[in-house]
Amino acid sequence: MKKFFKILLKTIVSIVGLVALYLLCAYLLPFIEIPAEKTNEPKNVEAYILTNGVHTDLVFPVKSKEIDWSQKFPYEDTVAKDSTLRYIAIGWGDKGFYLDTPAWADLKFSTAFKAAFWLGNSAIHTTFYKEMKLGEDCKKLEMTSAQYQRLIKFIDDAMDKNAEGNYINIKTKAVYGKNDSFYEAKGSYSFLFTCNTWTNEALKVSGQKAAFWTASDKGIFQHYQY
Repeated sequence: MKKFFKILLKTIVSIVGLVALYLLCAYLLPFIEIPAEKTNEPKNVEAYILTNGVHTDLVFPVKSKEIDWSQKFPYEDTVAKDSTLRYIAIGWGDKGFYLDTPAWADLKFSTAFKAAFWLGNSAIHTTFYKEMKLGEDCKKLEMTSAQYQRLIKFIDDAMDKNAEGNYINIKTKAVYGKNDSFYEAKGSYSFLFTCNTWTNEALKVSGQKAAFWTASDKGIFQHYQY
Protein backbone atom coordinates (compact mmCIF):
# COMPACT_ATOMS: atom_id res chain seq x y z
CA MET A 1 0.00 0.00 0.00
CA LYS A 2 2.85 2.35 0.86
CA LYS A 3 4.43 1.70 -2.53
CA PHE A 4 1.10 2.41 -4.23
CA PHE A 5 0.80 5.82 -2.57
CA LYS A 6 4.38 6.70 -3.50
CA ILE A 7 3.64 5.92 -7.14
CA LEU A 8 0.38 7.88 -6.93
CA LEU A 9 2.16 10.86 -5.40
CA LYS A 10 4.85 10.79 -8.09
CA THR A 11 2.17 10.61 -10.77
CA ILE A 12 0.31 13.60 -9.33
CA VAL A 13 3.51 15.62 -9.01
CA SER A 14 4.45 14.76 -12.61
CA ILE A 15 1.04 15.82 -13.90
CA VAL A 16 1.12 19.07 -11.94
CA GLY A 17 4.64 19.72 -13.21
CA LEU A 18 3.63 19.14 -16.82
CA VAL A 19 0.62 21.42 -16.47
CA ALA A 20 2.80 24.12 -14.91
CA LEU A 21 5.35 23.75 -17.72
CA TYR A 22 2.61 24.02 -20.35
CA LEU A 23 1.15 27.15 -18.73
CA LEU A 24 4.61 28.71 -18.53
CA CYS A 25 5.31 27.99 -22.20
CA ALA A 26 1.83 29.18 -23.19
CA TYR A 27 2.57 32.47 -21.47
CA LEU A 28 6.19 33.04 -22.55
CA LEU A 29 6.54 31.59 -26.07
CA PRO A 30 3.97 33.91 -27.71
CA PHE A 31 6.17 36.91 -26.81
CA ILE A 32 8.87 35.61 -29.17
CA GLU A 33 8.12 37.24 -32.50
CA ILE A 34 8.78 35.68 -35.87
CA PRO A 35 9.40 38.77 -38.03
CA ALA A 36 7.69 39.37 -41.34
CA GLU A 37 9.44 38.06 -44.41
CA LYS A 38 11.52 40.65 -46.24
CA THR A 39 10.60 41.05 -49.89
CA ASN A 40 10.91 43.58 -52.68
CA GLU A 41 7.74 42.37 -54.35
CA PRO A 42 4.66 44.63 -54.13
CA LYS A 43 2.33 43.81 -51.27
CA ASN A 44 -0.92 44.19 -53.14
CA VAL A 45 -2.97 41.43 -51.55
CA GLU A 46 -5.49 42.45 -48.90
CA ALA A 47 -6.13 40.10 -45.96
CA TYR A 48 -7.09 40.25 -42.29
CA ILE A 49 -6.89 38.36 -39.02
CA LEU A 50 -10.09 38.36 -36.99
CA THR A 51 -10.87 37.18 -33.46
CA ASN A 52 -14.05 36.70 -31.46
CA GLY A 53 -12.02 36.91 -28.26
CA VAL A 54 -11.10 33.22 -28.27
CA HIS A 55 -10.91 31.93 -31.83
CA THR A 56 -9.08 33.47 -34.80
CA ASP A 57 -9.95 33.46 -38.50
CA LEU A 58 -8.11 34.53 -41.61
CA VAL A 59 -10.17 36.82 -43.85
CA PHE A 60 -9.79 37.43 -47.58
CA PRO A 61 -11.65 39.08 -50.45
CA VAL A 62 -13.83 36.37 -51.94
CA LYS A 63 -12.49 37.04 -55.42
CA SER A 64 -8.99 38.04 -56.49
CA LYS A 65 -6.66 37.25 -59.37
CA GLU A 66 -5.15 34.46 -57.25
CA ILE A 67 -8.38 32.65 -56.34
CA ASP A 68 -12.16 32.76 -56.25
CA TRP A 69 -12.97 31.32 -52.83
CA SER A 70 -16.66 30.99 -53.74
CA GLN A 71 -15.63 28.19 -56.12
CA LYS A 72 -14.15 26.35 -53.15
CA PHE A 73 -16.65 27.38 -50.46
CA PRO A 74 -19.88 28.06 -52.39
CA TYR A 75 -22.32 30.71 -51.21
CA GLU A 76 -24.97 28.02 -51.76
CA ASP A 77 -23.62 26.12 -48.72
CA THR A 78 -24.86 28.91 -46.43
CA VAL A 79 -28.42 29.59 -45.33
CA ALA A 80 -28.59 33.06 -46.89
CA LYS A 81 -26.80 32.13 -50.14
CA ASP A 82 -25.91 35.83 -50.43
CA SER A 83 -23.44 36.21 -53.29
CA THR A 84 -23.11 39.98 -52.70
CA LEU A 85 -20.90 39.41 -49.63
CA ARG A 86 -17.33 40.38 -50.50
CA TYR A 87 -15.15 38.77 -47.81
CA ILE A 88 -14.71 35.26 -46.47
CA ALA A 89 -13.31 34.29 -43.06
CA ILE A 90 -11.65 30.89 -42.80
CA GLY A 91 -10.76 29.16 -39.56
CA TRP A 92 -9.68 25.66 -38.50
CA GLY A 93 -10.75 23.97 -35.29
CA ASP A 94 -12.14 20.96 -33.47
CA LYS A 95 -15.28 19.60 -35.12
CA GLY A 96 -16.90 18.80 -31.77
CA PHE A 97 -16.37 22.34 -30.50
CA TYR A 98 -17.73 23.80 -33.70
CA LEU A 99 -20.84 21.66 -34.02
CA ASP A 100 -21.71 20.66 -30.46
CA THR A 101 -20.82 23.82 -28.52
CA PRO A 102 -22.77 26.85 -29.79
CA ALA A 103 -22.06 28.58 -26.45
CA TRP A 104 -19.62 27.96 -23.58
CA ALA A 105 -22.57 26.90 -21.42
CA ASP A 106 -23.06 23.97 -23.81
CA LEU A 107 -19.50 22.68 -23.46
CA LYS A 108 -19.38 19.05 -22.34
CA PHE A 109 -16.44 17.46 -20.57
CA SER A 110 -16.27 14.73 -23.23
CA THR A 111 -16.00 17.35 -26.00
CA ALA A 112 -13.23 19.25 -24.19
CA PHE A 113 -11.33 16.06 -23.33
CA LYS A 114 -11.43 14.74 -26.89
CA ALA A 115 -10.32 18.10 -28.25
CA ALA A 116 -7.45 18.47 -25.80
CA PHE A 117 -5.97 15.03 -26.42
CA TRP A 118 -6.09 14.49 -30.20
CA LEU A 119 -9.25 12.33 -29.99
CA GLY A 120 -11.58 14.42 -32.13
CA ASN A 121 -11.89 15.32 -35.78
CA SER A 122 -11.28 18.76 -37.20
CA ALA A 123 -13.29 21.10 -39.40
CA ILE A 124 -12.93 24.31 -41.35
CA HIS A 125 -15.47 27.04 -40.56
CA THR A 126 -16.17 29.78 -43.10
CA THR A 127 -18.19 32.98 -42.76
CA PHE A 128 -19.01 35.51 -45.46
CA TYR A 129 -18.94 39.23 -44.61
CA LYS A 130 -20.05 42.36 -46.44
CA GLU A 131 -17.13 44.44 -45.17
CA MET A 132 -14.28 44.37 -42.68
CA LYS A 133 -13.94 46.94 -39.91
CA LEU A 134 -10.49 47.41 -38.41
CA GLY A 135 -10.26 47.43 -34.62
CA GLU A 136 -8.87 45.54 -31.66
CA ASP A 137 -10.49 42.38 -33.01
CA CYS A 138 -9.53 42.86 -36.67
CA LYS A 139 -6.09 43.64 -38.08
CA LYS A 140 -5.10 44.13 -41.70
CA LEU A 141 -2.39 42.08 -43.39
CA GLU A 142 -0.52 43.03 -46.53
CA MET A 143 1.17 40.34 -48.58
CA THR A 144 2.57 39.67 -52.01
CA SER A 145 0.85 37.48 -54.56
CA ALA A 146 3.45 34.76 -54.00
CA GLN A 147 2.90 34.86 -50.23
CA TYR A 148 -0.86 34.65 -50.75
CA GLN A 149 -0.46 31.67 -53.05
CA ARG A 150 1.51 29.88 -50.32
CA LEU A 151 -1.31 30.64 -47.90
CA ILE A 152 -3.90 29.34 -50.37
CA LYS A 153 -1.95 26.07 -50.58
CA PHE A 154 -1.72 25.91 -46.77
CA ILE A 155 -5.52 26.14 -46.52
CA ASP A 156 -6.05 23.70 -49.38
CA ASP A 157 -3.71 21.18 -47.71
CA ALA A 158 -5.85 21.39 -44.56
CA MET A 159 -9.00 20.32 -46.43
CA ASP A 160 -10.49 16.88 -46.82
CA LYS A 161 -11.69 16.37 -50.39
CA ASN A 162 -14.08 14.02 -52.15
CA ALA A 163 -13.27 11.86 -55.17
CA GLU A 164 -13.73 14.85 -57.47
CA GLY A 165 -11.29 16.93 -55.44
CA ASN A 166 -13.97 19.21 -53.98
CA TYR A 167 -14.16 20.32 -50.36
CA ILE A 168 -16.67 18.32 -48.29
CA ASN A 169 -19.45 20.45 -46.85
CA ILE A 170 -20.75 19.29 -43.45
CA LYS A 171 -24.52 19.25 -43.63
CA THR A 172 -25.63 20.62 -40.26
CA LYS A 173 -28.05 23.06 -38.66
CA ALA A 174 -25.42 23.97 -36.06
CA VAL A 175 -24.34 27.07 -37.95
CA TYR A 176 -23.76 30.35 -36.14
CA GLY A 177 -25.69 32.53 -38.57
CA LYS A 178 -27.02 32.80 -42.11
CA ASN A 179 -23.66 33.28 -43.80
CA ASP A 180 -21.45 30.50 -42.45
CA SER A 181 -20.80 26.83 -43.14
CA PHE A 182 -18.53 23.95 -42.12
CA TYR A 183 -16.23 21.61 -44.06
CA GLU A 184 -14.32 18.44 -43.27
CA ALA A 185 -10.65 19.08 -42.51
CA LYS A 186 -7.42 17.23 -41.79
CA GLY A 187 -5.50 17.10 -38.55
CA SER A 188 -6.48 16.92 -34.90
CA TYR A 189 -6.98 19.74 -32.43
CA SER A 190 -5.09 19.46 -29.14
CA PHE A 191 -3.78 21.60 -26.30
CA LEU A 192 -0.53 21.78 -28.31
CA PHE A 193 -2.17 22.66 -31.63
CA THR A 194 -5.27 24.82 -31.28
CA CYS A 195 -7.31 26.86 -33.75
CA ASN A 196 -5.03 29.80 -32.98
CA THR A 197 -1.89 27.71 -33.48
CA TRP A 198 -3.23 26.89 -36.94
CA THR A 199 -3.77 30.57 -37.73
CA ASN A 200 -0.31 31.38 -36.41
CA GLU A 201 1.21 28.70 -38.66
CA ALA A 202 -0.68 30.19 -41.61
CA LEU A 203 0.86 33.57 -40.87
CA LYS A 204 4.33 32.03 -40.81
CA VAL A 205 3.73 30.26 -44.12
CA SER A 206 2.67 33.51 -45.76
CA GLY A 207 5.61 35.50 -44.42
CA GLN A 208 3.62 37.58 -41.93
CA LYS A 209 4.52 38.49 -38.36
CA ALA A 210 3.70 35.65 -36.00
CA ALA A 211 4.39 34.26 -32.56
CA PHE A 212 7.00 31.53 -32.14
CA TRP A 213 4.12 29.42 -30.84
CA THR A 214 0.76 30.26 -29.34
CA ALA A 215 -2.40 28.53 -28.19
CA SER A 216 -4.38 31.76 -27.82
CA ASP A 217 -5.56 34.60 -30.02
CA LYS A 218 -3.76 37.11 -27.80
CA GLY A 219 -0.45 35.48 -28.66
CA ILE A 220 -1.03 36.52 -32.27
CA PHE A 221 -2.68 39.89 -31.82
CA GLN A 222 -0.01 41.27 -29.47
CA HIS A 223 2.27 41.41 -32.54
CA TYR A 224 -0.25 43.52 -34.45
CA GLN A 225 -0.83 46.34 -31.99
CA TYR A 226 -0.20 49.25 -34.31
